[in-house]
Amino acid sequence: MVFKKKDKFAILLSQIAGNLKVSAHYFADYKINNVSDLKEFSSTMKDYETKGDSYVHEVILDLNKVFITPIEREDILALAMSMDDVLDGLEHTSAMFEMYSITQADEYMLKFVVAIRQCSDEIEAAVELLSTKKWIQIREHAIKIKDYESKCDGILRQSIKHLFNTEKDPIRIIQYKEIYEELEQIADYCQNVANTFETIIMKNA
Repeated sequence: MVFKKKDKFAILLSQIAGNLKVSAHYFADYKINNVSDLKEFSSTMKDYETKGDSYVHEVILDLNKVFITPIEREDILALAMSMDDVLDGLEHTSAMFEMYSITQADEYMLKFVVAIRQCSDEIEAAVELLSTKKWIQIREHAIKIKDYESKCDGILRQSIKHLFNTEKDPIRIIQYKEIYEELEQIADYCQNVANTFETIIMKNA
């Protein structure tokens, strides 16, 4: 069984994916020039995260009301929750930037956020294909997400090696290492979304 056009779950999942994409692009593109910018950055990301939570809550409410769902209810919930994890990670990282007063992202942070932004594009594209059961294309997007996550594994190793070789301030080392690891964790969350897509494909293709 597949999504029908304008199915309420297809719409809600599209809203979650769209909000994730917009927030990931904002996260990647926002220019931080001073400490006051960090507050706006963190606050806006919190707004996106709150909106995402409201969509997930709506999915849960509707799953409890509906007897028959277009795909298995646990898969709908897993997809919604896995996308929400990505957004939660982005929001948490923006709060860390503010907490540590980091006003300039280094080259490794920029590489991470570019990959995460690309993942969000792939996630939204795959979600939009659910209603038309284009399983082959959905799998292609899932594979791309996993490729980006694999790149982030390499970026993490490079970033930590560079950090310990060049940074002398132990506090800065702790702060930057934590942010690198958080960004890599977001990429892992993106991979979880890809895994959820593959589970849905396996059950429905």
